[in-house]
Formats: sequence, C-alpha cells, structure tokens
Amino acid sequence: MTIAARLVSTVAAPLDPASAEAPRVLHWPGRRLLVQRGDTEVVALDLDASRTDRRAEVRFPAPWPRRLGTVTVSPKLDTAVFSGVHAVRSVEATGETRWELRHDCWYGGCSSTHLSFDEYGDDEEHFHADSGSAAVSADGRLVWAHVLGPLASDRDTEDAQELWAVLDAADGRVLGRVDTGTVASGSEHTPHPDPRQMGLSIGEGEEGSPVLWGRWDGQRLTAEQIGIERILLAVSPSGRHLLSVPLGQWSLTLHRVEDGSLLRELDAEDTVPAHPGSTGEDRVYWDYEAAFVDEDTVVAGTSECDTRHGTARHWLVDARGMTLRGEIRYPFPVSGPARSAGDGTWYTVSGNGTSVHLWQLAEED
Repeated sequence: MTIAARLVSTVAAPLDPASAEAPRVLHWPGRRLLVQRGDTEVVALDLDASRTDRRAEVRFPAPWPRRLGTVTVSPKLDTAVFSGVHAVRSVEATGETRWELRHDCWYGGCSSTHLSFDEYGDDEEHFHADSGSAAVSADGRLVWAHVLGPLASDRDTEDAQELWAVLDAADGRVLGRVDTGTVASGSEHTPHPDPRQMGLSIGEGEEGSPVLWGRWDGQRLTAEQIGIERILLAVSPSGRHLLSVPLGQWSLTLHRVEDGSLLRELDAEDTVPAHPGSTGEDRVYWDYEAAFVDEDTVVAGTSECDTRHGTARHWLVDARGMTLRGEIRYPFPVSGPARSAGDGTWYTVSGNGTSVHLWQLAEED
C-alpha cells in the first residue's frame, strides 16, 4: 500500500551549500524556523512569517567557524546560541554577545579554560575536539546546555566532568545542573513542548550512546537515563510519547515520556520490504531521523540503507500499535531521511542541499 504525500512548500537554502551546513528546520508549538549555518553567519527564516507580521529572515554573526561546535536559534528569533569548544555563547543579530558561559575545553589534549576562541583558533588539533550542544526551550526562556565542566566559575573544582545545565536565556545564569557521567564525542538535544522538559542523546563513540531525559521544576534539575545505546528521534505533539532507535537501527521504539518506559517496537527487517534494487541480502534498517505527523502517526525512513540501491524510501507508521501502514508516495524522488517540521508536516532536503521541501499527508479521496 502507498500513501500520497502533498508538497506544502519548497524553501531555498539561504546559504551556498558548498560553504555551509545543510539547512534544517527547528520547531516548537506554533513556531517553525529554517536554520542554516555558515562559517561567518547563521541565517534563520521564519517559515510562517507570511501569516504573521514577524520578520521573515534574521542573520546572526558567528563567533567561530562551523566545524567548532553547534548552534541553535531561539523561537523568538532574538538570539542564536552557539555551543563551542570553550564556551556557550548567546549572540544577538547585531553581533553583540548577550552572555557567555565558559567551560573546560572539549579538546582532550588541552587542559585550559580559554578566555576566547583566539587562543586556539589557529591550532588544527582543536578542530578535532569533541563537542556538546544546546537547545532553547519552547517558551524561549531557558537554554539547556551540555558542556564540559568545570565551568569558569567553578573555582574549587579541578576534575573534568560533563554537565547538563539549565540557563536563564536572558542572562546566562546557571539555574540548575547535573553531572551526566558520560564521555561524549558529541550530543544532540530533542526539545519538548513543555519548556521544563528536554531530551539529550549523547554519543560516546564505541562506548555507547546514552539517552537522558531532563526535568526542571523551577528549583532543581533532574535527569533520568532512558537508554544506554539509543538515539532520540522525536517527541509527539502532545509531549506524552518519545520515539527512539537503537544504535543498530533495527527497530523504531515508542516510549512513554512520564517514566521513559518502552511501550512498543517496530522491527525493520521483519516488516519493511527489501528495496526493489536490492539482491535481498542487505539488511533493512531505520534512519536516525523520523517525524510525528500527529499523535498517532509517524513518518520514518530507510534512506540510509536504500541509497546504495536507488531512491530513498519513507514509511507511514501507526504509532498506536507500531504497525507499518505503507510506503509514502512523493510526486518526485526525495533524498535523505524524513525529519520533523511540526504542525502536521515533515521535511526533506534536496540532494544538492539547495532547498528544503515541506510535506504533509495528502487528503484521501
């Protein structure tokens, strides 16, 4: 069975893909931004500006090159938050630094707490540093940051430890923090509709990939582990469910947010047919990306294992029973995984990285 997808819009990438990261969509309830990072700037496009009086495009100067960390943008479009080798920095569109949280250097061969990027900007070894990440809460008031401690303000602490911190987005004050007990090579946040909750996937190379779920009650930050070799993919629109995949990518897993418990799984090899171009000997597995279309419907891809045989394939999954409903039928071939775009949509990036396609399920006849 095939299920038709309808093209909602195609948005041109604001930066040349030859010198910038691939564009991506950040979304929160009622807010969708297309974000693309180059070496000298980050561009954010308001995908819903035509329906509002908000500015359609904002550009933020970058404090360091894109290879040296990650970036996110506030849903209010007032700041970009850069998570770098030595600091997390909130930058306004004027280029002014709103605040900076300095921490221990992510490069393992360095024991310095740097004052600025200029101290290591010419050192190629720092270009291969590990990294943390940051995310802004749905209401724009909190920044969640995974950093390497000690922080510059921790004068009595000498031992390096990875921290997950909740910051005041207005001034960068550390409101709460927990020791993650991890040794990261990189990490990625998964926002929740409730600004007081957040997911964090931490990649530890060959050591594993723990998933943490954080809760901030206004006084204290707590974090529980909901997997040791998993990656979070998406949060349902209600915020009641999570979708994850193990490192082996063999099954989509639905979790309950309340306690992180595993509810149902969908195995790829037992349910997804082999690609038409395959000899039948290759393993079928899920992508590291997926999207909730609504509370009970997921779009998930097998593009990573499909590409060696031809066109990428995406699938519609009924989350209530974690069953495969059928293959998504597009009006033209797509590339890469299906990624969440909120508001009942998902997106794909063109093969050459020059545009983003927003999709929704076509109405049935």
